[in-house]
Amino acid sequence: MDGSPMYRLPLDTLHYIFSTLPLRQIIICRSVCKFFYQTLTAPAFMDLISSQPPLDLIALRPPHHHHHHHHHHHNHNRDVSSHQALHAFDPSSNQWVRFPLSFLPFRSPTPVASSVGLIYLWADSLNSLESGKSLIVCNPLTRSFRVLPQLGSAWSRHGSVLVGSPNRVLVLTELATLYFSGSNLWFKFSSNLPSKPRSPILVADSVLALCDVGSPWRNQWKLFACTLNHLQKSQPWTRLERHEWGDVFDILKRPRLVKGLGNQILMVGGLKSSFSLNASCSTILILRLDLDTLEWDELGRMPPEMFRCFQESSKFKVFGAGNRVCFSAKRVGRLAFCDYSPEAGKGDWRWISGVPGNGDGLFRGFVFQAGLTALP
Repeated sequence: MDGSPMYRLPLDTLHYIFSTLPLRQIIICRSVCKFFYQTLTAPAFMDLISSQPPLDLIALRPPHHHHHHHHHHHNHNRDVSSHQALHAFDPSSNQWVRFPLSFLPFRSPTPVASSVGLIYLWADSLNSLESGKSLIVCNPLTRSFRVLPQLGSAWSRHGSVLVGSPNRVLVLTELATLYFSGSNLWFKFSSNLPSKPRSPILVADSVLALCDVGSPWRNQWKLFACTLNHLQKSQPWTRLERHEWGDVFDILKRPRLVKGLGNQILMVGGLKSSFSLNASCSTILILRLDLDTLEWDELGRMPPEMFRCFQESSKFKVFGAGNRVCFSAKRVGRLAFCDYSPEAGKGDWRWISGVPGNGDGLFRGFVFQAGLTALP
């Protein structure tokens, strides 16, 4: 390629040519060679394409064992470096996209959440004497990042990272919550939860979570909510329930919450075939709750032929946001994907293949709006 006429073109001309491509093509071109990467990450080019609309992607979190365990064998460094990237799926083009994270001067960056075009990840300090974890916020497209004040590693192991508008970050555990709002420190307060929170989500100014208020022999899931204002004052959570809801929490096995559009939340779980203790499931159901009217409706249910692949697995993961929900399970080897269309009034269900990495199939992830304007 050294003799290619492209190398003789003025940089301004090259920038102009590439600026006519859609953002997803620019991201793919960056991976072609070092010359393209340098050309397409130059500040002048980034300014030129800054008005490009963001891409709605489904990003994967690394498999669990890369996050918590460090293997001291000769392949370890190569294994970790191969995971110094964020893998995301673009439903519009049906392609996987890779965002290198090598620009971050940290060991083992682990992406856990995203909001308004920014990725939040846990990472180890390069200084081996420091044992704490740092939460990093970055934009992998512009390669800019910011380090939030350091935390103990227990928070990264046990806490759920919830992010909203820029400079609004929560790390939630059953006993305590950390809140960061742009100053240079974390505020800590009691969580006041009735039990360990399942799939907590941040919607506007409220945190919502499912909590088990049942007995040791039988789960009984209920929906709890707390505004950020009340959380900071260590006030109790509100149990959201209405008589009209009936047995909405009893029909689902292993329910999970997913953030919906606007002031809506989704609850996803296996649809029980009966109310008996170990009832089998007939499919996976997606319910939607409007937080303004407190009314539930059904968003969709997994097609039978797709559900058969999940039937064998006792455990599955759910992630997504808005009208998009992804499902993974052990030994399935691909993701099930539901893209709900408000116009059609139903969900488009399909498989996502070619999932990167060699995890056990229990993939987790989050929605990532990849754009060029978000600044950490």
